[in-house]
Amino acid sequence: MLLAHAVTLAEARSYIAALADEAVTFDGSVEYEHALLYLDLIHGEDVPALDTHGLTDDRAILHAIAVSAVKELADHGVDRLQIELLLDMLDVARDRDNPSSEPRDS
Repeated sequence: MLLAHAVTLAEARSYIAALADEAVTFDGSVEYEHALLYLDLIHGEDVPALDTHGLTDDRAILHAIAVSAVKELADHGVDRLQIELLLDMLDVARDRDNPSSEPRDS
């Protein structure tokens, strides 16, 4: 893995982990963790450490940067189908992390 790939992967991992940490709902957090695990599965044992220190707590910004970093992985040889699956996982996680979509007890 080249340095540029490792930097992009570290960014994607860090922002997805931050999204899991900042999730409002349990289901949202679980879905972000699934996305993080899938990203790690794609790369096998070549995964850099996470660094979420100092990242914003604005979930919209975290999501936008995570999506951008994931898309950039295509420039480093990651299969585009795997990237599309990961992007879909991030969208599902964002949808599940919307507290207004939670079922309400009547």
